[in-house]
Amino acid sequence: MLADYHVHTFYSDDCETPMEAMAERAVALGVEEICFTEHVDYEVPDVAVCDYKAYFKGLDSTKRKYGDRLTIRAGIEFGVQKQTIGRYVQDFEDYSFDFVLLSCHQIDGQEFCRYLYQAGKTQEEYQTGYYQAFYDVMQEYKDYSVLAHLDMIKRYDPCGTYPDRKIMPLVEKILRQAVKDGKGIEVNTSSFRYGLPDLTPSRAILELYRDLGGRILTIGSDAHETAHLGDHIPEVRRILREMGFREFCTFKRMEPVFHPI
Repeated sequence: MLADYHVHTFYSDDCETPMEAMAERAVALGVEEICFTEHVDYEVPDVAVCDYKAYFKGLDSTKRKYGDRLTIRAGIEFGVQKQTIGRYVQDFEDYSFDFVLLSCHQIDGQEFCRYLYQAGKTQEEYQTGYYQAFYDVMQEYKDYSVLAHLDMIKRYDPCGTYPDRKIMPLVEKILRQAVKDGKGIEVNTSSFRYGLPDLTPSRAILELYRDLGGRILTIGSDAHETAHLGDHIPEVRRILREMGFREFCTFKRMEPVFHPI
């Protein structure tokens, strides 16, 4: 089964691709299931959040047009900060999602992709701050399915490679919490587009999740353009098999559905 569980469209602030164009591309590639995961990041300057009503209207229209050829799930990507947790709790109560990605895109409204949080800090300070913020949110927020692109900070590190061994104690706390809460992690294939030397998250992080008893694993391209939909997913599945993983997940009504990898 070929599924892409991290896809953006023009309902996300940083994407201009129509939802129907993504669905059309998925059908052409032979993708059997797709989950749209639009961005919602509160209290970030100059960043608009997903218009839920428009999103669900577009989702219904796309399902009517492509639903006989493609399973389409209603997902969302919550970029939660500790001070915004309450808003996401309310959103989750107000809308019905099949799948929720939990992301950390910024701290105190300072985005990593604009290098605002990193400014004036040492590499150790912003690397540690990123994982600590993720962990702090996880202590209070539970309405999610998987942790998205867990070591995403590597994309935006102006100092270059920061060894996994230096952040592994924090990562282990994060993964232990996820396993305890029955949550999963995502393998995000954008690592290939960004030219990173490893998977996202890294093989070392994935192996630790496996060794801690983690079973819930999704795979997503993080596509913002049709050209990136399904990107490297078969290759990533092969790598995961070699690492000893035997299953990956899709989701329906916030419940994982397991498939042979």
